[in-house]
Amino acid sequence: MPVAGRREDAILFLGALFSSQKVFDSAERELTEAFGKVLFRGPTLPWNFSDYYDTELDPPILRNFLFFDALIDPPSLVDAKLAAMEIERKFSENGKRLVNLDPGYLTLAKVVLASRKNYSHRINLGRGVFAELELFFKDGRFNPMPYTYNDYRDKKFLEIFDRARLLLKKSLARQHQAVCESKDSGGQGGLCCPL
Repeated sequence: MPVAGRREDAILFLGALFSSQKVFDSAERELTEAFGKVLFRGPTLPWNFSDYYDTELDPPILRNFLFFDALIDPPSLVDAKLAAMEIERKFSENGKRLVNLDPGYLTLAKVVLASRKNYSHRINLGRGVFAELELFFKDGRFNPMPYTYNDYRDKKFLEIFDRARLLLKKSLARQHQAVCESKDSGGQGGLCCPL
């Protein structure tokens, strides 16, 4: 159960849309320089949920997600969105992005996505960045909201987020165990409460 005032453990992720695997691989190198080691890279999957990006990205469009290893403070999503936009600019030609990068964060309870577009269900985080609750965890799985994007509702993409959540949960358990063992002078870890 969350404790009032306690920071929520979250990991940053980037959802990428692209039509060239080579461009995405180059962008991934930039992203790891900006955000650190990748905890989990999802599979590259076809993306055909809308024609919104067709003129910019030239179909067929592909989707991939990168989940980063380090825990972040959720308000840092603003900086992540602005940094992702800079990387998008580096991979643009004639004013068209060659990769679309949408950062968000994942916790054990939810998936939150950053946006530059305001709407009734989005929360202003400052500096022109808004947050949208995309998925919430209930009944052993992530579930969509009424406004959740169609690809975030898709079974294949939900499985990616479920897997990333499991990796986060294991990482938090390891960190918790290490803290417990360091507090327990006998090295048993038995005095620390369970996660």
